[in-house]
Amino acid sequence: MSRLPPDINPSAGPAPLPAHGVPSRWFVVLGAILIQLSLGAIYAWSVFTPALSAEGWSKLDTQVVFAVGLAVFAIVMVGAGRALDTFGPRRLAMAGGLTLGGGYALAGLLGATDFWVVCLGVGLIGGAGIGLGYVVPIAVGMRWFPDRKGMITGLAVAGFGFGAMGWVKIAGEWGYLIDRFGLSATFIIYGAAFATLILVGSIWMRMPPQGWAPKGFKATAPAAAKGRENFTLAEMLHTPQFYLLFLTFAVSAGGGLMSIGLMKLYPMEALEAAGYGPVEASAIAGTAMAVFFSIANGIGRIAWGR
Repeated sequence: MSRLPPDINPSAGPAPLPAHGVPSRWFVVLGAILIQLSLGAIYAWSVFTPALSAEGWSKLDTQVVFAVGLAVFAIVMVGAGRALDTFGPRRLAMAGGLTLGGGYALAGLLGATDFWVVCLGVGLIGGAGIGLGYVVPIAVGMRWFPDRKGMITGLAVAGFGFGAMGWVKIAGEWGYLIDRFGLSATFIIYGAAFATLILVGSIWMRMPPQGWAPKGFKATAPAAAKGRENFTLAEMLHTPQFYLLFLTFAVSAGGGLMSIGLMKLYPMEALEAAGYGPVEASAIAGTAMAVFFSIANGIGRIAWGR
C-alpha cells in the first residue's frame, strides 16, 4: 500500500487508494450471504418442533430452547462487536461457525430428544456461535461499501431471513432429513453444513486497506463533528432515549420472535383440526413458512436497507 502524499489535508478524509491490488468488494457480499444463511438457522427452529413434540416435549420445552438461543445470541453479539478489532473479522467469523456447528453436532451426538442436551447444544452453544458471527458481515460490508451502507446491510442480513427457507425445506419437504435419518443425524448434518458455509464465507471477511475508498466516493463529516450525537457507552446509558428505544425494539422483536418459534407447529395443529393428515399438514405449513415468511423476510431486509 502506497503512503499518502504529505500535503494531504487530514480534515478532508483519507484519499482513495487505487483499485489495483484490492480484491473485488463483491466477494465480501458473497461471503456475507454465506455466513448469514447459516446464522439464520435460528429462524428454522420450528421445523424441529413437531418431531420434538412427538417425542413428548411440551410447547414450553420447545420454546425454552429457542428463547435461550436468542438470548445468548443477543448477549454474545455485544461482546463480539467489542472484540472485532482485537481478533479481526475473519477469526471471529470462523469462531462463530465452529461454535454454531459444534453446538448442533453436540446435540445430535449426545441425544437430540433430551431437553437439556438440546438446550445446551442448540440453545446455549449454537446461540453463542450466532452471536459471534452475526456482527462480522455487517461491519466488514459497511467498511467496503461506505457509498452503499443501506444496501450492503440489507443484503448481508437478508441471508439471515432467507436462510430459514432452505433449512426448513431441507429438513422437511425437500430433503426429508428428519423423516429419513431422524433428529440426531439431522442436527449433525446441519452442524457440519453451518460450519462449512461460514468457514468458506470467512475467507473474504477482512477489512479494506487503510485509506481505501471506492472510486468517486467522498466521505461526509462524522456525526461527532456535527454535535453531541456520538455518545460514549456510559453517556448513552444515562439517556432516557436509550431505554425508550430499547423497550421499543424488545417489545417489537419479542412479538415477532414468539411467532417464529411456533411458525410450523401452530399451523400444523390448525390444519390437522380442519381434517388434514399430519404429513399433508406438515407440507402445507412448511411451504407457507418458506414462501410467506422467509422470502418476504429476506426481500424486506433488502428493500428497507436501500
